[in-house]
Amino acid sequence: MAGNSKEKNAKRTEPNRLGDETSTYLLQHAYNPVNWFPWSKEALDLAKEKDVPILLSVGYAACHWCHVMEHESFEDEETAAVMNNHFVNIKVDREERTDIDEIYMKAVQLMTGHGGWPMTVFLTPELKPFFAGTYFPPVDKHGMPSFKRVLAGITNAWKERRDEVTESATDVTDHLKMLEIGVTSESDDPEETDKILTMETVEKAVQLLTNRFDAKWGGFGGAPKFPHTFSLMLLMRYANRTKEAKASSRLTCKEIVETTLEKMAMGGIYDQIAGGFARYSVDRQWLIPHFEKMLYDNALLCSTYLEAYLVTGRDYFKRVAEGILKFVANELRTDNGAFYSSLDADSEGEEGKFYVWTPEEIEEVLGKEDGTWLSDLYGVTKTGNFEHGTSALHLSKPPEDIARDNRITIDELFQKIDRLNAKLLKRREERVRPGRDEKVLTSWNSLMVSAFVDGYKVTANAEYLREAKEAINFIFDNLLNDCKLLRTWGQGKAKLDGYLDDYSYFVQALLDLTSVDADPRWLTTATKLTDFMLEHFWDDDNGGLYYTSDTHEELIVRPKNHFDGSVPSGASVALMNLLRLEKLTGEGSYRESARTILRLYADYLGKAPNEFANSLCALDFYLHPIKEIVIVHEPIDESYKELLFELWSVYDPDKVVLVADSKSLKELTSPLAKGREPEPGKPAIYICEKFTCKQPIHSAVDLRAALKESSD
Repeated sequence: MAGNSKEKNAKRTEPNRLGDETSTYLLQHAYNPVNWFPWSKEALDLAKEKDVPILLSVGYAACHWCHVMEHESFEDEETAAVMNNHFVNIKVDREERTDIDEIYMKAVQLMTGHGGWPMTVFLTPELKPFFAGTYFPPVDKHGMPSFKRVLAGITNAWKERRDEVTESATDVTDHLKMLEIGVTSESDDPEETDKILTMETVEKAVQLLTNRFDAKWGGFGGAPKFPHTFSLMLLMRYANRTKEAKASSRLTCKEIVETTLEKMAMGGIYDQIAGGFARYSVDRQWLIPHFEKMLYDNALLCSTYLEAYLVTGRDYFKRVAEGILKFVANELRTDNGAFYSSLDADSEGEEGKFYVWTPEEIEEVLGKEDGTWLSDLYGVTKTGNFEHGTSALHLSKPPEDIARDNRITIDELFQKIDRLNAKLLKRREERVRPGRDEKVLTSWNSLMVSAFVDGYKVTANAEYLREAKEAINFIFDNLLNDCKLLRTWGQGKAKLDGYLDDYSYFVQALLDLTSVDADPRWLTTATKLTDFMLEHFWDDDNGGLYYTSDTHEELIVRPKNHFDGSVPSGASVALMNLLRLEKLTGEGSYRESARTILRLYADYLGKAPNEFANSLCALDFYLHPIKEIVIVHEPIDESYKELLFELWSVYDPDKVVLVADSKSLKELTSPLAKGREPEPGKPAIYICEKFTCKQPIHSAVDLRAALKESSD
């Protein structure tokens, strides 16, 4: 492989300008011979001064092919010399500067028809893109030009055909601007647009999703296969709404969700011995993952599995969700209560080496009898299913079937598996661990707070609420200053103004905490930050929300965050927050802002459910009567939790919940809090609609009956 000799790849003894950064990804490149800059005024000014192109390289710490390109090209002295002589080289962590990634990934997709990381974009000094790609190899292969050939071609074009380069860059930039304007309703008449905002649109979207369903292996589409958590959540809503109407001639929505989550949990994409999911599967059957583990995936999947547990009653799904929470607490938790971003796919330079096994390794740890049994259970064979005769652990049958085949109960099966897994895990800890991206992102931490709150709701495990509060308090203490959120924390420093997803995910986490805990900070801060977001992120011309605030650095385009991808769009989460806040505060302007966002995307909701599944969940919420529920109790009285956990034991997405005690009632301005003083030793729950409440309920039995009545 080119560029791997010790002589050519000798690292510099002093760091380049990335040495002062806090991003793990940027620090990984701090000793490259490339004269990297972080995105900065210094770098942009230098490009203008020298009149040379900018080579923008974007990736993230857990990215396998980013590491490959670094070793092959950025550590290569000859390649670095070309880069240093002819370009200003800027390295960006896409998870820190998501605004830059949003803009230039669209440019890559426009120019190449696909995207991915590492992302390589060549810009004029005015930041206009004129050539782009993703990974480039060190030599010509597989129809791809070598990176050196690309560099030579760009250098020649810049010197000899500058007019063509400038014209191309201007054309691409104009297209980028049109893209941001283009995702809007085709009709200028709000009443006409409102005709699209109906359950027919939701039904159309559900039908399109089910047409893409893989009936054998679950999920949507073929390989590579990603978890589509928002699509699954939409299908659960629809199943609940229609009381199990058939989604297709084959399966109900509930069955589609159950099949998908079962196959994922059985597959190698799920870490069978330590919990947690890898980012995606390279095959259709979820067997071989791309082994990197991301905080956001695990947060979203945890909440999805917990919802599915409530929908199906299947304990296996709750077990998987708790496995996720255990993994995150054990492997991604910081010393001060927040969560790191990801684990690398590679260790010792090989993808997946930390996670895979041979039968001999398992037998050495467990002995002949248990080793053979567990190898059979996890599909570990002498030939292997991965590289070099190793195997990714997976289940060939659902655990309920395995228990039946072994003539034991499901609890006995899991007790045996847990006992043997603990031994394998202890041995695995002796291996060289994958790298960890030790930055804390406000947005992803907020998603994880919501997941731990969901775990608390469903399991009543107080440890999960403690984890959620510690993480949210870390954000309060380190990343929030009045109404201003910062994006990232690392190496003891917080920096970068927050983006739309930082605000919307954080508000969502605060509202989730409001539904289980009486601290008035949750609702008051959620309201304050939402008002700030509407003031500083709102598009006054076209409606909706920009991804950056009006105080952010000005780039060639002010991006929006329309689409639900591996994470929900900031716009879709803000949309649901606005609808929840209207119910909690009685402030009608929140609903009007939500309606504006729905109108903006109305034409796309039924046509592109994969890209708008979370917005479709919000549309479903918008279209139906919503219960406003308030639980009141005395501060030291824990008996209210019987009502709380009874309330959350049923899948019902058509509600908002406010928990308050006699102390927080004095600080809350919500109309739900007015006149709700608890009686000593007698917590109460009020079920309301449009702020008109029924008689208080004091017992779990009566609450169960009331909830059953409202669902019939």
